[in-house]
Amino acid sequence: MQTNFLVIGSGISGLNFALHAAKKGHVIVVTKKLIAESNTNYAQGGIAAVIDKKDDFKKHIEDTLKTGAYHNDKRAVSFMVRNSPEAIGRLIDLGVQFEKEKDSSGKEHLKLAQEGGHKTRRIAYTGDYTGQEIESILVKRVREHPNIEVLENTFATDLICHNRTVYGAKIITRKNRLDAIFADAVILATGGLGQVYKFTTNPQIATGDGVAIAYRAGAKLKDLEFIQFHPTALNKKPRGLKPRLLLSETLRGEGAKLLNKNGKQFVNELLSRDLVARAIYAELKNSPAGTSATGNQTHCPSRNQVYLSIAHKKPSFIKKRFPHIYKELKKYRLDLTKDLIPVVPVAHYSCGGIKTNLNGQTSLKHLYAFGETACTGVHGANRLASNSLLEAVVFSNQVVKSVKPLKIHHAFTFKQEKINTSPSLRAKVLQLKKIAQETMWEYCGIVRTQKGLKEGIRHLQSIQKQLAALNKTQISRELLETKNLLEVGLLILKAAEKRRKPLGCHFV
Repeated sequence: MQTNFLVIGSGISGLNFALHAAKKGHVIVVTKKLIAESNTNYAQGGIAAVIDKKDDFKKHIEDTLKTGAYHNDKRAVSFMVRNSPEAIGRLIDLGVQFEKEKDSSGKEHLKLAQEGGHKTRRIAYTGDYTGQEIESILVKRVREHPNIEVLENTFATDLICHNRTVYGAKIITRKNRLDAIFADAVILATGGLGQVYKFTTNPQIATGDGVAIAYRAGAKLKDLEFIQFHPTALNKKPRGLKPRLLLSETLRGEGAKLLNKNGKQFVNELLSRDLVARAIYAELKNSPAGTSATGNQTHCPSRNQVYLSIAHKKPSFIKKRFPHIYKELKKYRLDLTKDLIPVVPVAHYSCGGIKTNLNGQTSLKHLYAFGETACTGVHGANRLASNSLLEAVVFSNQVVKSVKPLKIHHAFTFKQEKINTSPSLRAKVLQLKKIAQETMWEYCGIVRTQKGLKEGIRHLQSIQKQLAALNKTQISRELLETKNLLEVGLLILKAAEKRRKPLGCHFV
């Protein structure tokens, strides 16, 4: 197959880029599950932007830098924030319906929320399912476009690269056949890597594929040690294969309190995520059932000690403002309008990734990256809430301006390998994956030690050897996905080991 633009990933940044690029040429979007399955779909809070007259760019920039422990790329932060109104306008033009309200004069404008780390209300939102609303609109527009071809259940395994120039990607098709797609520009928009950890808000597909395949091709990476743990995920075992239920930052922005086992507040709920997560960790670690042998937190539904409560607000307000969370909690026999909701921090977002410039260009020719898989520098050592969707839109709005289809054809040959779909291989691989996730949670979690990081590296390297032994004679989707997960886990551990002093969400 040949195309002008090959987009790997179908979250907000990938689809937004595809819509722009389709004006210049043919686009193929590859996604390893269904098109709407992405971290975007799970984003509840909203998208930060300077819209209110009382707000200004300098305030948003400073909030972003302060939360990022001033490790941010200031130029990238300024670029993102100053383009935030345009990003909101872009989404509205596409058909996204943000919440609105009327002022005293009767004029309608966007209704804004506040979240931790923001000094004012600047979050545009749709209920508590903003990501889902944006994703559904983008999917609709992509499906309608004649220049965009979507390949679902198609897994990109590696980049086709020669002399630091990328020509396309190798794929496993939905029919479990090896194939290749050649392109004038390859765009990695594969999303997060939360599944590297045992406990996460990320869906099953978030295994860090983009980072892994870019690394194998020789692309530069940056800031992988900065993994953000969301302070408030439901401390109940998830249903089926779903990720941990996220209890949006906006709950605290609307007045929800964090209470310890004695029913007392113990932290300012509107601090940045790293500080709130560590405060909850400190409350949990004193329980014999709430810590592990290395001192890292484990999830213990039977011994919940930290709760989220918004019961002091009117039930009608809660049900209208947080319909998705209210409905999901009902499945666990919890009522957001009156119950104490058990919460715990879990792996949520990678602040680092594939190093890019403001146009999304990586260190490899014809390779671009954006969204969570990229490291633009805007998040620094810790992400400010609701800057992720903003970053995804702003930077994918810009990338297409620097990409010019080359219209060249390529001739590469590949060894045809048979894909193994046997249950026995799948079981072996998934067992290794499970051990790797437990290792990352144990040794590279919210609080880290040099000794623990070294031990984690040793464990993952051992698992990597076991997986490589399987890979010598057979190949499968699960095997290659777990290969990516292990590779990314090691990259995170090694980056964390090198950073000896605490900074942002890297705490030693």
